[in-house]
Amino acid sequence: MTGPENRCRLVLIVPDMADASEQATIVADALRGGDVASVIIPQYGLDDGTFQKHAEKLVPVVQAAGAAALIAGDTRVAGRAKADGLHVTGSPSELEEAIEKFVPKLIVGGGNATDRHHALEVGELRPDYVFFGKLDGDIKPEAHPKNVALGEWWASMIEIPCIVMGGTDPASVLDVAAAGVEFVALRLAVFSDPAGAPSIVAQVNALLDEKAPRFED
Repeated sequence: MTGPENRCRLVLIVPDMADASEQATIVADALRGGDVASVIIPQYGLDDGTFQKHAEKLVPVVQAAGAAALIAGDTRVAGRAKADGLHVTGSPSELEEAIEKFVPKLIVGGGNATDRHHALEVGELRPDYVFFGKLDGDIKPEAHPKNVALGEWWASMIEIPCIVMGGTDPASVLDVAAAGVEFVALRLAVFSDPAGAPSIVAQVNALLDEKAPRFED
């Protein structure tokens, strides 16, 4: 069987949950479902101390499954939790500062790239990846058409990989993959029913194995 390296791969976004242990258990279950390239851990509304506790439970779980753990929030938390990288949702200057400070020790990506102009501004900073969409932007079954279009444009001309936010329907990964992008992010599509998360991850990988276009070497 063809490995996932030559097609669009799944990125998971951790759901907003108050109980850190429950959150870690649900993420661990999801990761048993199949290939996941990375897991983004948003701070949501947590204070830094509480977020630290969540990150310290989540990061080892993610890494044990062979995925990269990316912190979206306080950079100090990323260091203390021994995360693999940072997802920066702020301005280009914040992203630039993180790249200067943490690359190559940590993966640093993100964006807030809402249009082509901002995407190119971000690209000039040479992040490890660019993200199209919002981490909590999965509000419809399908991926937002604007984000898919941006991803398709980006992937056709820029070597820096991109992640496009999918929708609440697991099958939304197919539209994203068809655009030629390297990664598709899911949140509610996987975690809205925690008990079903492993089977959804397996289903998504099966869809991508079967229907995602292959990248040329």
